[in-house]
Amino acid sequence: MKAVILAGGMGTRLKEYTKDIPKPLITINERPILEYQIENLKNYGIKDILIIVGYLGFKIKEYFGDGKNFGVNIEYFEENQPLGTAGALYYLKNTFTEDFILIYGDIIFDIDVYKFIDFHKANGGIGTLIVHPNNHPYDSDILIVDENQLVKGIAKKNEKRNFFYNNCVNAGIFIFKKDLIDYVLKDKKQDLEKDVVLNLIGKEEIYAYRTTEYIKDMGTPERYELVKKHMESGFIKSRNLSSKQKAIFLDRDGTINKYVGLVYNPDQLIIEDDVIEALKLLNSSEYISIVITNQPIIARNLCTINQLEEIHRKMETILGEQGCYLDDIFYCPHHPDSGFPDENKIFKIHCDCRKPAIGLIEKAVGKYNIDLSKSFFIGDTTVDIQTGKNANLKTILLATGEGGKDNKYMVKPDFYAENLSKAINSILENNFEEVMV
Repeated sequence: MKAVILAGGMGTRLKEYTKDIPKPLITINERPILEYQIENLKNYGIKDILIIVGYLGFKIKEYFGDGKNFGVNIEYFEENQPLGTAGALYYLKNTFTEDFILIYGDIIFDIDVYKFIDFHKANGGIGTLIVHPNNHPYDSDILIVDENQLVKGIAKKNEKRNFFYNNCVNAGIFIFKKDLIDYVLKDKKQDLEKDVVLNLIGKEEIYAYRTTEYIKDMGTPERYELVKKHMESGFIKSRNLSSKQKAIFLDRDGTINKYVGLVYNPDQLIIEDDVIEALKLLNSSEYISIVITNQPIIARNLCTINQLEEIHRKMETILGEQGCYLDDIFYCPHHPDSGFPDENKIFKIHCDCRKPAIGLIEKAVGKYNIDLSKSFFIGDTTVDIQTGKNANLKTILLATGEGGKDNKYMVKPDFYAENLSKAINSILENNFEEVMV
């Protein structure tokens, strides 16, 4: 598989760093952004790289040459006129005989490319793009993705949103079949997402690969300074899914949103007061955040799957508007006991995903390569604590929600905390005495 890197941008918002160099040559630890990209590709056997250059492109050529000094083979395509993020691909029709990776040249990333390729091949669409949540979805294009990870639409950032949405943002890394180039027009400036990918979404040919790995653009001086800190600390490399990940598993009702009994309508969902602060801390830490929740409202026929997901969309929208996010949400729709009025018998079963069973945790482990011995389960009930114990996780019981008064299991947590914010602080500071209640 070959890789294409779009490295023709001027980086106008970073002009203090790009006065005499193209944006992809901005350095971190005295190495250009582009070099980190090439190194990640090389680590996964992708050594044939084509770089599309434009503004001050000769400087990229001077630095990398044919790529031999970097252990790769580099070719170049130079735009004589700006063709956007897609236009130059028209002239590469004869370059590819198979699928290719395409990367925006202004992002820093460290990803397990093998997992990305496997996902793409398993789904078989013309294109797959990497998606993730971010802390500013309100000013980002949001992807509408179904339960099969098929992209159904794009909610553009400059359009008013009068609906709830999942925090699902394109990260700027793609895999395409060579057929994609058939949708690119000759000698016309085109935007890859808005002019090409959007048309393929309508044909149900684009899939979304969700990952917690580190992928950030360098669009502003603030983001550039943040990425520098993350690179220097080793944080970027640690998030590659080839490495074991640390996770904090979170209950939902009584932990993230206020406990009001069964929540089966979005209007019932109210975020706990301390949660925004807690998730902001968690998002900038070495831990990924995953919700594990029982939702018997489906089995009891109080709402549909889509209505439950609308509740989750509201939760993600509120969190995103406040500058934080959850990495993933796993829920169990089942309930083993019959006898409820109008119950949905399809979901009235015994399963391995309803807490305190650990099926959902095992699913998350498989998806994100989680080291349970270095992870936590936080919740407000003895069911949550028993779930954590069953999975050999360290456990924290919160005083919010039911505060452990459900009394369903005779089990003690490893630690107690007044609220989620204090629990997260205790984990990050490795100091649990301050949050004992």
